[in-house]
Amino acid sequence: MTATTSPARRCIPTGAWSLEPRRRLRNPTLYEIYPRSFRDTGTTGEGDLRGVADNLGHVRDLGVDAIWLAPFYCSPMADGGYDITDHRAVDPRYGTLDDVDRIVARAHEMGLGVVCDLVFNHTSCDHANFRAGIDGDEDMAARYVWRDPKPDGTAPNNWLSFFGEPAWTWNHKRQQYYFHQFLRCQPSLDLRNQAVQDDHHETVAFWRDRGVDGFRMDAITSYLFDESMKDNPPATPEVKDRVSGAPHNPYTWQDHVYDMLPGDGAAFGGTVREWAGPDIWLVGENNSGNRAVEMSLNFTRDGRLDAAYTLRLGEIAGTARGIADTIDAMDGRWIAPWWFSSHDVARHVSTKGDGSARSAKFYALLLSVLPGAIMLFQGEELGLPQPDLPREVVKDPHDLIYWPDGPGRDGARVPIPWTEQRPNRGFSRARDTWLPMKWDAGASVAAQADDPDSVLTFYRRALSLRRAAGFAAPDALSAHAEGDVLRLDINVDGQAWQAIFNFGDTPVPVPTDGVERAVALESGQLPRFGAVLARA
Repeated sequence: MTATTSPARRCIPTGAWSLEPRRRLRNPTLYEIYPRSFRDTGTTGEGDLRGVADNLGHVRDLGVDAIWLAPFYCSPMADGGYDITDHRAVDPRYGTLDDVDRIVARAHEMGLGVVCDLVFNHTSCDHANFRAGIDGDEDMAARYVWRDPKPDGTAPNNWLSFFGEPAWTWNHKRQQYYFHQFLRCQPSLDLRNQAVQDDHHETVAFWRDRGVDGFRMDAITSYLFDESMKDNPPATPEVKDRVSGAPHNPYTWQDHVYDMLPGDGAAFGGTVREWAGPDIWLVGENNSGNRAVEMSLNFTRDGRLDAAYTLRLGEIAGTARGIADTIDAMDGRWIAPWWFSSHDVARHVSTKGDGSARSAKFYALLLSVLPGAIMLFQGEELGLPQPDLPREVVKDPHDLIYWPDGPGRDGARVPIPWTEQRPNRGFSRARDTWLPMKWDAGASVAAQADDPDSVLTFYRRALSLRRAAGFAAPDALSAHAEGDVLRLDINVDGQAWQAIFNFGDTPVPVPTDGVERAVALESGQLPRFGAVLARA
């Protein structure tokens, strides 16, 4: 049995104001916390905000600069909390605004920044404004994207949602279709509507005034569309290969030239900057695979975002060529944060690695030497593999649409283990957790904390070296991919470094002098998922 919560609960913005000194973030190491799966201080089987506040010491000791809090707002949880009914209130399943204030205060005491997730592309279909529009309030309807059907009753155009289903849903009360770039329960907002912009501005001010240090802007490349609403053309083979999504998702069969990013799309990053002010760190999610780095560069021009990470990276980061090409495309502007795992994809230790501690350390070392900001997902520092969940326990709609070939989002969201105590490994005192926990012995924080050979210890050492050596902001960096081998030549403050990573099966010889960090260095050779970082 899985703990559930009624979506009808009232979400009341209670709590005392708590202004804290803001942390100014520069190329930070971010640690993503998915609150529902971090730690449960009660008996619901779901993580809560008190669990976040009480366990920030683990995050501090890891050596990161800030936490990214995935949505904790009021939501029916149809899409893991990214379907929101109130952007300025905490869902009671997680706690109250007092708990958010406590997280901000404790984080700042520990030298950590706090980055909150903002979902401005859409709301839940249960949002009061959307319901009012259906009931005839035209001002509220204008905040969303409603269109009349074609004369034959079909949808206005051929656009597909990101999950592959039609991007239009018929509403019989309005006798119109509404647009949604994701699930049908997530109607898209019209970001050109001034009332929508004003509301978003107030939301940014609300959380900024509570002391948060940055915002992660969900799906920012989906904010605007071409108002002509022409049909998207078919994707050429080259475009199809680059569109974000699995090949079996029909979304990848279109060239998304009209439903995403018209000419004024990236410039909207300037509007977000105006809302946030100059001292807030802003990172956008770039969910366009085509010209991904080019788009991120455009979104981060002066007066716009600080960074924009690409979903494309999650698909190509398992190859030497993918890393090298991304470095080359940025051309010294390190504005696209690096990441390997998140709440949206299966854990990289299993999909890009082989599930072993060696491959977990391999990617830890790689992440630690890459330039710009980097992002870790909770449990990554433990080397957690992707769990094999039976269909009957899976709740994520994206996973279920393509079962068993979905992106594995629920697997990535299985609660993390804190202790070796079964059945819930210190995550919760509940009889059942919202997703089953079947981690192997030794996977927990407690088991790895004092083990010099553990993945956790390696992450701590690698991130400590990243900070000490200044790898986030190198003076010069060149990347070379030769088959399955990636070599990075890095210069920081007059010190030259060389990092070599073997993604392939053929062992390669490497230098052994000046080695600072090594993964599976054997007699001067690197096997698969072997890596070495040395002073040149």
